[in-house]
Amino acid sequence: MITDIGGRRFEWGSRTYVMGIVNVTPDSFSGDGLGDDRGGAVAQGMRMVREGADFLDVGGESTRPGHVPITTNEEISRTETVVRDLARDSGVPVSIDTYKLVVAEAGVAAGATILNDIWGLTRSPALAALAARNDCALVLMHNQDGTAYPGDIVSEIKRFLEESARRAVEAGVPAERVLIDPGIGFGKTAEQNWVVMRRLEELKELGLPILIGTSRKSFIGKLLDLPVTERLEGTAATVTAAVLRGADVVRVHDVEAMTRVVRVADQMR
Repeated sequence: MITDIGGRRFEWGSRTYVMGIVNVTPDSFSGDGLGDDRGGAVAQGMRMVREGADFLDVGGESTRPGHVPITTNEEISRTETVVRDLARDSGVPVSIDTYKLVVAEAGVAAGATILNDIWGLTRSPALAALAARNDCALVLMHNQDGTAYPGDIVSEIKRFLEESARRAVEAGVPAERVLIDPGIGFGKTAEQNWVVMRRLEELKELGLPILIGTSRKSFIGKLLDLPVTERLEGTAATVTAAVLRGADVVRVHDVEAMTRVVRVADQMR
């Protein structure tokens, strides 16, 4: 599948693309949150592009367990300027990481061409129409409250994502601009995350590009008994596995290192 996002051409399946994470938050789980340092966030994004990022994902509210919710006005205040400057200057498509419609609207007005919804249209279904009206790509992530699954976990995730994608396409988003994300670290235990990673290829049956984010996450830390600052090698292993199992985009903090990992994994694939 070939598509245009933010004026750039992407061919899913030709190689794995890298999305750099720009957290404009004071409480990111990964320890990289930049809080109110908007200039620092823009500089980080520009550095990530020099290191090989194909996309930048800007988030203004932490989604870690136990995070402190913020108002939509605060989230817009944190992200709007960063999205605008990166969309104008970076040369790559910029994503707004939010499930809130008003925040996404502000992000699109500032230049975002990707909406990254961690609730897969279950909290804000109108995000699909917003994406369609503005020719944006849409990332739909699996998520749920709690870690109990009535049946096979991968089958449940596939059903969720298939329904979310159906809503997006019916709203007018072209299928090639709908990316699915199994939601590693969201609504899943550490062992459940490993199950999803091992069976990632099964999501290819949905016929949509796959985005996956494992970077620095706690299931790696629990396995290795390492803090978030020492999970680079574990992240590299999961990124390699994801590429070999068919991921189209990997969402990462350490762009320079993971771009190299992806290049080697793509060659192996």
